[in-house]
Amino acid sequence: MVSTKRNRRPAWWWACCSIGLTLSIVALSGCGGKQVSRVGTDTTIDLSGRWNDTDSRLVAEEMIADCLSHTWITQHLQQSGGNLPIMIVGGVRNRSTEHIPVGTFLKDLERAAINSNRVQVVADPSERGELRLERADQWENASPETVKQLGQELGADYMLTGAIETITDQEGGEKVVFYQVDLNLSSIETNLKVWAGQHKIKKYIGQSKYKP
Repeated sequence: MVSTKRNRRPAWWWACCSIGLTLSIVALSGCGGKQVSRVGTDTTIDLSGRWNDTDSRLVAEEMIADCLSHTWITQHLQQSGGNLPIMIVGGVRNRSTEHIPVGTFLKDLERAAINSNRVQVVADPSERGELRLERADQWENASPETVKQLGQELGADYMLTGAIETITDQEGGEKVVFYQVDLNLSSIETNLKVWAGQHKIKKYIGQSKYKP
């Protein structure tokens, strides 16, 4: 007959086992609590209230549409015999109080301008460097029938530049952030500004009953 004395445990031992099992279950439950869902890239989601991809896209589209609706483009078409103006997207300075990926905004501006079919857009300096290297390589290695000629680049007529600034008003757990985007289109030959546009965004971040 086998003694069962060695299998007996004090009450505190069983209590500790019970607590440990409970903590393990809670930990495992916590690991499975995070959910990730794919959403459309054009879906507006404001989590932090900071500048986001929706702001970048909408501001770019609206400001390019405004730029191309003014009289400068009509005057250019008349003076150039109907040739579309050639634009280059220059620098947009981030003068705000937060990190803004300006590169994404520049590409949104470029895309909006190209898709308008009212202007032509030439490559920026970094892209031109790669294109020039490719042409030089073609002169060394490509067949005469397919090699691309040197000195045929299109010079831009206008450059788009600007800045993004913010004003932040905060009290306790509530905050209002005001964004102002200023863009200018200037003649590269004369430095004359032919268009000046401005777009404003105001965001409230908080948990009060205040409704903007």
